[in-house]
Amino acid sequence: MDIRSKTLLILSSMLLVVNYVETMVIPALPTIENDFSISTTLAGWITSAYMIFAAATSPLMGKLADTYGKKKMYVVAIGFYIVAVLIAGFSPNIWVLIGARAVQGVGFSMFPIAIAIVTDLFPKEKVAFAQAILSATIGIGPALGLLIGSYVVEDLGWPYAFHTAAILSLIIFVISLKYLPHIGHRVKEAVDYVGASLIGLGTVMLLIYITEGPTLGWENSENLILLLLSFMLYVVFILYERRTKEPLLRLDLFMIRNFAVANIVGLISGVGMFTVFIFLVYYAQLPQPYGLGLSTIQSGLLMSPVALGMVIFGPIFGRMMPKIGPKPLLVTGSLLTMIAYILLMTYRATSQEVLLDGFLSSLGLVAVILPLVNMVALSLPDQYRTTGMGMNTLLRTIGGGAGPVVATALMQSYQVPIIVMVNNQILVMGYAPSSTAFNYIALFGFMMMLLTLLGSMFAKNYKFSVERREKIKPLVT
Repeated sequence: MDIRSKTLLILSSMLLVVNYVETMVIPALPTIENDFSISTTLAGWITSAYMIFAAATSPLMGKLADTYGKKKMYVVAIGFYIVAVLIAGFSPNIWVLIGARAVQGVGFSMFPIAIAIVTDLFPKEKVAFAQAILSATIGIGPALGLLIGSYVVEDLGWPYAFHTAAILSLIIFVISLKYLPHIGHRVKEAVDYVGASLIGLGTVMLLIYITEGPTLGWENSENLILLLLSFMLYVVFILYERRTKEPLLRLDLFMIRNFAVANIVGLISGVGMFTVFIFLVYYAQLPQPYGLGLSTIQSGLLMSPVALGMVIFGPIFGRMMPKIGPKPLLVTGSLLTMIAYILLMTYRATSQEVLLDGFLSSLGLVAVILPLVNMVALSLPDQYRTTGMGMNTLLRTIGGGAGPVVATALMQSYQVPIIVMVNNQILVMGYAPSSTAFNYIALFGFMMMLLTLLGSMFAKNYKFSVERREKIKPLVT
């Protein structure tokens, strides 16, 4: 096995473990809630803490990778992840668990670093295919997590979701130390910790505001203070970055058309694409006639073909991109996802119909993500590539955090009573999201993907011909 294939296998394996574990946590949330006797809102922070810190620390970890070497910071990120899952598996209370999940978020920076590594390592005409393999783990991991996670939590207990992650991560950590090549170019400048702190804190406050909005209220004074502080920190970050000699990310890089388009479209599409996940998960498990009435395991089985679409078509799109360019794929992905949302409004009566809708959305998802990642990686100078990938990850994560919140708010706003007959009397057993709520969620997702389509029109297309193959000589950093 050559160095490129070996590196791609190692990177994909670790990202597969991460995506597997993060989805595996979802079936465990009700059990954790009962074990620690906590509210559903507090249990929600088990996933929110991870997402928030993943977004907030990605630009800094990317800058450190550009400065000190990609391999070095990649294994550091895995180290954070191993320590975090070890602590999470033995958490004595919810606060330790949430703290461990936040540290796991720091470890997520291995994804943008991995994208930067394969971009450095592979020839330009093969970069998209390598990136597609890494992106496919976003589909495979959750499919395995939903399926296996349900059984692990039920038979062994939720701590084993983290115990298995620690063992697998440690094995890949050792392999990464031994076999990953030192490659890329170092930036000989100081790390802008002030800028990283400003954008990191601003992102934390923004995502907390978004996360707590449905619970505390969007106009709650304490929550609005977080939004105001977030806005102020972003403004201070921009002003500071313009004046400092060695910024976290040169703002003039946003003058590069494809970098700017990839970040704006990444933010918008993140909102739209993650909305569909909430739709599918809730609609699949709601009791009939409000949903499909599937169990957690049945819901996981329903999502498996959706993930399979990403696994199969991701590499196919990756091979197509050098020939047709990223712009046609972006347009195609936006259109496919828009069609999927239309179908979710009109064609969702059975599991088979929802399966078709989800499968179509998965094709659109991978057709959008892949060119966005490729555009960022190839449009930036080598020395700013990982930092730029971290910034793109931040924006896509903000979008990904906003989408489910909008979907949840719509489900809470449009509800119908669950009615049963007992001794010829009507009893209201609770409330469930109405058909109108799901229609509005699909309509909102459609509008976000329409904006994604419009933004894609501004992308500058490029193609690559097959270049002469040369024996690779890794650059020691």
